[in-house]
Amino acid sequence: MRRCLSASVKRGDDERSRLDQLGHWLADHRRAVLGLQWSVVLFYAVLLLIPPLLPLPDYQSRILGHLTVFAEFVFWGIWWPFVMVSMVVAGRLWCGLLCPEGAISEAASRVGLGRAIPRWMRWGGWPLVGFVMTTVYGQLISVYQYPKAALLVLGGSTVAAALVGVVYGKGKRVWCRHLCPVSGVFALLAKLSPLHVRTEPASWHRYGQRRRRGEVARQPAPDCPVLLPLKQLDSASDCHLCSRCTGYKGAIHLKLRAPGAEVIAPPPQRPATVWEYLLVVFGLLGVAVGAFHWSASPWFVAAKQSSAVWLYGHGAGWLLDATAPWWLLTHYPEQHDVFSLLDGALLLGYIGVTALTLGGWTSALLGLANLLLGRWSWRRLWHLSYGLIPLAGGGVFLGLSMTTLTLLRGEGWQLLWADDVRALLLMLVVVVSACLSWGLLGRYVSGMRRGLAMGLMVLAQAPAVGAWWLLFWGW
Repeated sequence: MRRCLSASVKRGDDERSRLDQLGHWLADHRRAVLGLQWSVVLFYAVLLLIPPLLPLPDYQSRILGHLTVFAEFVFWGIWWPFVMVSMVVAGRLWCGLLCPEGAISEAASRVGLGRAIPRWMRWGGWPLVGFVMTTVYGQLISVYQYPKAALLVLGGSTVAAALVGVVYGKGKRVWCRHLCPVSGVFALLAKLSPLHVRTEPASWHRYGQRRRRGEVARQPAPDCPVLLPLKQLDSASDCHLCSRCTGYKGAIHLKLRAPGAEVIAPPPQRPATVWEYLLVVFGLLGVAVGAFHWSASPWFVAAKQSSAVWLYGHGAGWLLDATAPWWLLTHYPEQHDVFSLLDGALLLGYIGVTALTLGGWTSALLGLANLLLGRWSWRRLWHLSYGLIPLAGGGVFLGLSMTTLTLLRGEGWQLLWADDVRALLLMLVVVVSACLSWGLLGRYVSGMRRGLAMGLMVLAQAPAVGAWWLLFWGW
């Protein structure tokens, strides 16, 4: 037994050593990291800027035969869904090492005005607002299908990141920290990651004592691009894993932890917030579901038909005219794809009603679970929403994978296994959410009350699961 324990400790030490070596390598090879980042920027720019200049592909165009289809496949079939997977597996490593917007914003801030970050920019609700606005606007202009729409949404975000860098911060990623429309989603998913950078308080304190005694030289503070308080660093939500701080004062290390540990026990300096609750319950489990739902929904079609009849009968047929420009509503007559004002209004209504319905039912069940845990606590309610993060992220991945599968079917792939894999993934995220919810509830109660609250936490998954079942199997 002692030999087994010794071997286990040695394996753990070896693993920590390898991770530390990786962290130090990244810190010591900034030139290589920058080369990688700017290679991604170049690739991103080619796929974003050239397709809008080309004729739209026809229905026979293939991924490797037309740059526009290739860009669509890369952006929406591979890039975004698997960036989300990377957050769960390796935290925000993508943000620190590969994200083109982050690299551009940081580079711009090094030559910009360097102004102080204004108070309004620090408002915690911007990630939620940015996510909702880009998701809904992307649906209005069909961002997944057309290169000009992708340029407007993705390119507009990149230009905004550069402008924020030019005006604010001195070599910092102000955009990434406060305004990026997907930073909130990434921060939530990173809580599931087994990889994080952590400061050891005892080592930090010990370094301070040795420094006062003159035993060690003063270390210059590392350049944290997202302005994190390094002394309390323990959360993967905001850290971009750039590893520039690795080894600082002998206290900061790249480490492994139990997957989902931050969901069950958030660090004291990074508690759950109302904005995260709203993003999980009404954003990812509401707005995102509605955005993927509407195009396949028979309810949407029925609402459109009945609304059109009513409008014609009341002399408001002009609302059915498809005259809005492409940057406001989808307008590609040559593709037989145009949105009328009625389409736009119904799309907004469908997403809004879906978000309020699913989010409302989920909130009610979480609220009942909160009551079972003792005296009402808003912070505890925000924390309970963490148990739904796997379901929320997994659902968005499944929604994005619809584009992946559609394009692969256009290549002649049969993909008869797709529905089975979808079902397995959905069941997996449901089980993972349930396991994390059980651990989370154990921080507040035990026994029968824990079991009853667990039943409500499982029921809180039902609205979103039912919506995905309708989309993939029910309709």
